[in-house]
Amino acid sequence: MKKTDIVVLAVSAAVLALSGCSKKEASENSINGKIGGTITVLTNRTDIVDTKLQDYKEAFEAKYPGTSVEFEAITDYDGTVRTRMSTHEYGDVLCRPSIRSVDYANYFEPLGKSEDFAKVFNFTNGSNPIDYNGVVYCYPTNGVVGSGILYNKKVFEKAGVAVPRGTEDFYKALEAIKEKTDAVPIFMNYPAGWTLNQWEGAVSAFSGDKEYKNKIIKQDAPFVPGNAHYETYKMMYEVVKRGFCERDMLSSDWELSKQMCADGKIGCMVLGSWAIPQIKNLADNPDDIGYMPIPAVVDGDKYAEASLDMTLCINKYSKNKATAYAWIKFFTEDTDWVEFNESIPPKKGGKYPAVLDSFNTMGVTYFEMSKPAPEDEGVYDTLDKEAEIGFWSEPEKKRIVDAAMGTTSESFDDIMNDWNRRWAKARKDNNIK
Repeated sequence: MKKTDIVVLAVSAAVLALSGCSKKEASENSINGKIGGTITVLTNRTDIVDTKLQDYKEAFEAKYPGTSVEFEAITDYDGTVRTRMSTHEYGDVLCRPSIRSVDYANYFEPLGKSEDFAKVFNFTNGSNPIDYNGVVYCYPTNGVVGSGILYNKKVFEKAGVAVPRGTEDFYKALEAIKEKTDAVPIFMNYPAGWTLNQWEGAVSAFSGDKEYKNKIIKQDAPFVPGNAHYETYKMMYEVVKRGFCERDMLSSDWELSKQMCADGKIGCMVLGSWAIPQIKNLADNPDDIGYMPIPAVVDGDKYAEASLDMTLCINKYSKNKATAYAWIKFFTEDTDWVEFNESIPPKKGGKYPAVLDSFNTMGVTYFEMSKPAPEDEGVYDTLDKEAEIGFWSEPEKKRIVDAAMGTTSESFDDIMNDWNRRWAKARKDNNIK
């Protein structure tokens, strides 16, 4: 996945148009009614829609005779689905796109009470909510580490370096890979754009503070040395400026880079843990692929944000909610989805995957970003949009890389100072106290 399920963004204008829809327009079919008939499941997993998901489909239809599951795989999932939500035609089951929790009831069927889900599932109280006002609309399927570094163990062994703990250790490791191996130390995938967005997930590791987002909305100039965003993107800037990434930045390819990493031609890439099985599946020896914490240390300690990844919702206007709900329960309870993705079990008490062993060895503390206060809900995203920084979009990331490559004349601090000016203006324009 491309991280679309980690951050809650402001809903598009097209989707907002539905906010006045009456509850009476929705189907009255209960999620606990008779199971049968056909459902359409929207998915962003274009890579496995004809393989793994077909296995699940066959098993579900065998368990519930008289049912049929049809998948619709969507490449630009978030944008496409949010646009379609201006109609009632967005499948029966869907991965939740990036809309505000306050809008859940306009589009999704209620699934239960927040307090009941919190007793059973991990990560229900963070900034990636499954509920609103005590009602759950998004069903957890698996948990992920928001950001880390996927790496080829053989490349690091050949370079004679261990998993780095801090940023300076990371630079030394990349330098050793550059000098002692033929591998590209770190791959940026500049043309893809969304791959650069994966660095945003590292902010939580550099902050170690569950209140970080709630704090910076109160600050006019948060992007300064020591600040998590500053330190995250300074690391991005430095690995490019020091020549640790691919030489031809403008013609790299995401699909090719996955195979190169699997083959030991790339040392590492900054990605969410969702990418682990994709690279492992391409490797001759899957055990060669590892996942390390972001090389950030906060007051001597290391942190990582853990949260729910994909959550599943039922279209409020579905005519077959009972079968839709049966699919969700089957998907989360009767399949090997968690193991297949080497992800964190959504239910409490489950065993974390072995691929996260380096996190345990380094004593990483997992945490969730806190929800904002009710009066501050949406402020973080509003400031991000108004300031045109785009924490989870690519233009400013490419600006940083361009500066590091020397194709522009500005320095990293020039960019951060500009972010501060724009952030302060957005706070003033929106009367944020």
